[in-house]
Amino acid sequence: MFNISKYTKEELVELAFTGEEREELRRARELPIIYDEDCPPVTPERARNFHRRSERHR
Repeated sequence: MFNISKYTKEELVELAFTGEEREELRRARELPIIYDEDCPPVTPERARNFHRRSERHR
């Protein structure tokens, strides 16, 4: 989780997106999702077959 209180004002400004990056993200959100054989849509049936590969931290 990102803890904003650990950073100085200058560091936060440096981490912020530029106007150009924000515009690129906005345009990307408007693009349609294109599925293919390498990236098929996840159906509920496929989702049930997913398994966690790493050990859960408790």
